[in-house]
Amino acid sequence: MAKAKIRKNFHQASWDEPMIYEMSTPGTRGIIPPEVEEGIVSEVGNIAAQLPASIARKQAPSLPEVDQKHVLQHWIHLSQETMGSNLSNDMSEGTCTMKYNPRICETIAQDPGFADVHPDQPDETVQGILEIYHEFEKVVKEVSGMDHFTLQPGGGNHAVYAAASIVRAYHEANGEADQRDEVITTIFSHPCDAATPATAGYKIITIYPDERGIPDLEAIRAATSERTAAIFMTNPEDIGIYNPNVLEITKIIHDVGGLCFYDQANANAFLGVARAREAGFDMCHFNVHKTFGTPHGGSGPATGAFGCKEHLAKYLPVPSVEYDGSKYYLDYDHPDSIGKIRDFMGTAGVVLRAYAWTRMMGEAGLRECADVSVINNNYLQKKMESIPGVTSAFQGNGIVRQEQIRYSFENLHDETGVGTEDIARRAVDFGIPWYWTSHHPWVIPEPMTLEPCETYSKADMDEYYEVIKTIAGEARKDPEMVKGAPYRSVIHKIKNMAELDDPDQWALTWRAYLRKHGK
Repeated sequence: MAKAKIRKNFHQASWDEPMIYEMSTPGTRGIIPPEVEEGIVSEVGNIAAQLPASIARKQAPSLPEVDQKHVLQHWIHLSQETMGSNLSNDMSEGTCTMKYNPRICETIAQDPGFADVHPDQPDETVQGILEIYHEFEKVVKEVSGMDHFTLQPGGGNHAVYAAASIVRAYHEANGEADQRDEVITTIFSHPCDAATPATAGYKIITIYPDERGIPDLEAIRAATSERTAAIFMTNPEDIGIYNPNVLEITKIIHDVGGLCFYDQANANAFLGVARAREAGFDMCHFNVHKTFGTPHGGSGPATGAFGCKEHLAKYLPVPSVEYDGSKYYLDYDHPDSIGKIRDFMGTAGVVLRAYAWTRMMGEAGLRECADVSVINNNYLQKKMESIPGVTSAFQGNGIVRQEQIRYSFENLHDETGVGTEDIARRAVDFGIPWYWTSHHPWVIPEPMTLEPCETYSKADMDEYYEVIKTIAGEARKDPEMVKGAPYRSVIHKIKNMAELDDPDQWALTWRAYLRKHGK
């Protein structure tokens, strides 16, 4: 078996790469497209003539003018300044399930038979991808026990917002929308379980854990009333503890007329082991881009598969993908639907990759995925807890952790002044990506959340442990050195964190950057 080795001589490429707009030279071209045929020019002109004058551009868009060589060079430089799961040991991103994405799935998604398909094509010309949608819905129905699914949401948060919209539609249909204005969640559930219902207009009641790290059952009971619209909860929560009271919780909510939504972003812990239906939930979602072996988009390409039981199916987004025995088609005939929640049918490339991955894994493979993830996590837990100054959240409660753990460097910080963000920056000097600390606010002091899912080897985990142990030792010998890190990476320590919370400093486009920062 491969032996763990710390990359003490790691050094990341640093190019001081400019923004591509700063590389622009007027008149430079990377490609000169052919002249457009007259028929197309006429048609486009006819369409443009029908548009309101208010949306017509007064001048051409300001785009960078760069030749091919330097465009290629620019993006290669940026890629060399980027770390990720294919380049480094990326169990750092707890709750994100940074598993290996098989190259064969990428090859399938790049096939012209799929890649060249346009979502506006007639149904009869895209039977293949509609069949894949239909078949993958069968997979997530089987894994969750739900009766219906939509793959339209563009990510986990989007699926949770769909759940909030369906909660509202359900209570409106029952004449209780004004009365039921509260949603219950738990502090260690994903923050979107509070944020999306709040965005949908609900008051949020947040439940904190008891001494074992489990959401306080009596606090949940006390929070329910005739105003309860639903509970939105993650299980296992982001500290890696599976709530053993879940059946009782869903009964408490149902007894007062509320609905139960299961955020399954952490489903890697229980694939083939437990299902949302048997836990009493009315709705659930999967982060397809995490659990089902497709690239984790970082707010890019993603899919939030949203499922529900039969009594909520009529509210699902349109269109649904149906099969009449001879052909697949998009069905818009759902008068009670919450409507369309995304252009086209969601992120087809993610669904295709997930379908391919699931077929490769099979039923036994999905169960093994969960088993190995939990075994890996418990192995790493024993190693990490042996490092002086490192503890697990709610350590010693006797509960076996699932697929991730939220650790704490509170003791090390008290002893040395070195905190979790200092350690995260120093870890980058060993080729370890910046690890996930925690959602804010930090309920667990000086947190670090790790998720060594099924694709990490024992050597990977041993390497990670050795790096953290080395940095903890450095913190005791030379804390200022650790605080000054990183020294061999492209990232840097932010001098004024307050600026990150100041919207006046934000610049989401190049024009905004020039306007706000005068360059």
